[in-house]
Amino acid sequence: MRSSNLNLLVIFFIISTLSCICLARTTPHDFLQVHNEARAEVGVGPLFWNSTLASYAKKYANLRSQDCKLEHSDGPFGENIAEGYKDMKGSDAVKLWLTEKPNYNYDSNTCANDECLHYTQIVWRDSHHLGCARAKCPNDGVFVICSYDPPGNVIGQRPY
Repeated sequence: MRSSNLNLLVIFFIISTLSCICLARTTPHDFLQVHNEARAEVGVGPLFWNSTLASYAKKYANLRSQDCKLEHSDGPFGENIAEGYKDMKGSDAVKLWLTEKPNYNYDSNTCANDECLHYTQIVWRDSHHLGCARAKCPNDGVFVICSYDPPGNVIGQRPY
């Protein structure tokens, strides 16, 4: 009987460790690293993780996880949102937003097809704080949100 209890304990430990590894794919570092690499490419300083923004994002992600509609919170912060597949990591969501980079024309400060505002928020020079969250949806997908402070995309200004 002791042997079977020990086996169960070992199995539990392995499963616990694997689930921690899976959950670790969406840490503050995952979000920050991709943001800050994109910002460095255009000479903008790094963002810093902010627990207040992360709490705000988590609360909104949990609310949106009921239906996973891509609706902005209309809160006081800059915001990028995404709906993705169930294993979407935080870095995957940021990389998705960064695909808009070719749509931004710095010289004219315009977006092709109005599709670059996620990118410009990521590299907005006056945004210094970041908080992001992810929540599971009923359709086996996830809702991802990043909040930025101060917000970017100020009309008439360039991001960098």
